Amino acid sequence: MILLARHGETDDNRARRFQGRRDPPLNDTGRAQARALATEVRDEHIVALYASPLLRAWETATIAGAVLGLEPLADGRLVEVDVGDWAGRLHAEVATAEPRAHQAWIDADESFRFPGGEAIGEQRVRVDAAVADIRAAVEGPALLVCHGGTIRAALLSFLGADALALRPSNGSVHRLPACLRPSPEATGCASSRRRPGAPVAGGDRE
Repeated sequence: MILLARHGETDDNRARRFQGRRDPPLNDTGRAQARALATEVRDEHIVALYASPLLRAWETATIAGAVLGLEPLADGRLVEVDVGDWAGRLHAEVATAEPRAHQAWIDADESFRFPGGEAIGEQRVRVDAAVADIRAAVEGPALLVCHGGTIRAALLSFLGADALALRPSNGSVHRLPACLRPSPEATGCASSRRRPGAPVAGGDRE
């Protein structure tokens, strides 16, 4: 079983800025969310902990791992999508200045490439490969601490278009139950849940 967790809050999240490969640390709220995340999954019998090497995810995994008794392993394929020229810009600013491009991102159009950055489809390929490799390598539940875009990319492969409505909040946990392989037609193969009390972060998926 794979559990996908979004990192805790950063100041960029609070300001609703695109982060992408920017590397801000957690703020105080984010560190509290990381501790709450660990408490939430403590009874899941996690045997392996993986994380994006970006600081906000790595710090979340380190805090959670201290509670779970696990050391995080870095997997670069779990990093957030490279948003290129959008990095550091406010969501509202991009939505106003580039409405069609912003909507393509919202719709997870695989052909959409962030200006100066990565294509949505490229992110999905690497995330699917990471999930498949970790699932094959680990006997038992694994926790992957990553990013909102990474979580949505993984869930799209199991839920198809149903995943577009998901807004992973900071510190939330989402479950991918055992399936033979990712498939957009496999509706019902994955489930998603939000930690009670965690704020839904609108269009902020990083």
